[in-house]
Amino acid sequence: MKIVSKIDFETFVNDLINEDYREVIGVQSKDSHYVFDELEKAEDLELNYDVTILPPKKYMMPQKEAILEYERSDKDFSLEPLLEIEPRIIIGIHPYDLIAIQQMDKIFSDTYEDEYYLNRRKKCVLIGVNMQNVSDRSFAASMGTATTETGYDLMLTNLEKNYAVEVGSSKGSDLLEEVTTRNASPEEVENVEKVKKNIEEKFDKELKFSPEELPTLLEENYGNMEFWEKNSEDCYSCGTCNLVCPTCYCFDMKDMNEITLDTGRRVRQWDGCMLEEFALVAAGENFREDRAERYRHRFMRKGRYIYNRYGDIACVGCGRCASQCIPDIADPSRIYNELKGE
Repeated sequence: MKIVSKIDFETFVNDLINEDYREVIGVQSKDSHYVFDELEKAEDLELNYDVTILPPKKYMMPQKEAILEYERSDKDFSLEPLLEIEPRIIIGIHPYDLIAIQQMDKIFSDTYEDEYYLNRRKKCVLIGVNMQNVSDRSFAASMGTATTETGYDLMLTNLEKNYAVEVGSSKGSDLLEEVTTRNASPEEVENVEKVKKNIEEKFDKELKFSPEELPTLLEENYGNMEFWEKNSEDCYSCGTCNLVCPTCYCFDMKDMNEITLDTGRRVRQWDGCMLEEFALVAAGENFREDRAERYRHRFMRKGRYIYNRYGDIACVGCGRCASQCIPDIADPSRIYNELKGE
């Protein structure tokens, strides 16, 4: 563990911003909310935030991206993949988002490797930060995601005038050479552990049972349509809960052609299982047309389907879905606790 003064860290971030060959992203305050965005200066960086609107996955899996383009003539047809990826440093990622990124890494490396996601991921340096403030809708402590020992290149912990820095990779170690540090004292190491322990005591919301019970609980309640219909009654099918989730990865592909059909692009954009047309297939068949079925699918996907395939509970307890849901029916902790109660 290393120690860097906050003054030196600010200088370090400004130096990174002034390097033209990589983009520096950090958490910033905008219109009373927190967002990940490109940093123009270090003083804009907010590391004491509670939660951002969107997770940092948007830098590995953009909301919308062109993945190839084509050009056609009478004599020729060319198809060109679009894979321009620039190095990027992301500063200020909370542990639950780091754990979500690790889940995404598994998914996009499985069976068919997604070179677009993986190339961006390889060129990212992830600098995490242990939480100082907690969102009132978050229950990360119950999900075991309030702290993490993996998934970061560097991890910061606030210690008044300094940051304690834990190194998680060779990329992080190389980057740390660009700033003045010293070794942490035994007392500072102990203080970091106290900070991590105190974080878990800041959460008001909780899952009232072990997350390990979720797959079985959901399997037993798959056919409990009365429960799913009752809780989905006010759902707008807007898909916001999908779009703000750090572990949702579904996307749609569209070919955007010029009217002459001589040129065009294939575009990938985020999609969500709560949208009415998500499960619409050929001939107009929709195999998840009912709102309650879509609602059930979302919770099954978080607590059962991904677990069955990868061994991960795909809800990290960040609370974004609950915060952004207009009718306030998306809170996983409430739904899972009610199911357990029944």
